[in-house]
Amino acid sequence: MTRRAFYSFHYKPDNWRASQVRTMGLLEGNKPATDNDWEKIEKGGDKAIQKWIDDQLYGKSVLIVLIGENTAERKWINYEIKKAWDDGKGVLGIHIHNLKDSDGNQSNEGSNPFKGFDVNGKPLDGIVKTYNPSYKTSIYVYNNIKENLSKWIEEAIEIRNKYKQ
Repeated sequence: MTRRAFYSFHYKPDNWRASQVRTMGLLEGNKPATDNDWEKIEKGGDKAIQKWIDDQLYGKSVLIVLIGENTAERKWINYEIKKAWDDGKGVLGIHIHNLKDSDGNQSNEGSNPFKGFDVNGKPLDGIVKTYNPSYKTSIYVYNNIKENLSKWIEEAIEIRNKYKQ
């Protein structure tokens, strides 16, 4: 079965890292907004941003949060997590701090973005899995994600199905 993914990430610092994962070609992903498109969306205010996210999540089977140094606790990433979970989509996180950016730099590991969410009294960070490739070299991190992404997605969907009401 073809899975369709929505990728959630902190745009400015992690766009280059996220594009590496998005272009692995393993599944259908959401169309990225260009810088110009995103500026237009942002100018429309919160309602326009929310509508864009809702439209992008529609028809997707999984939300993949690409976790960079400052991903956790961002307003729109939090919205995407809540919306995807509430809509019954699989949800997972992948740490991408050891992928190099366009300047060849890596960043610090970010916090778990699922902390602070609650599902029937149980913390979401105890339900949703996050994956942190144990490698420090960018190419090995990339290969680890590419080799495991399909399996991680299926596992996220199975986990989510256990919590459907």
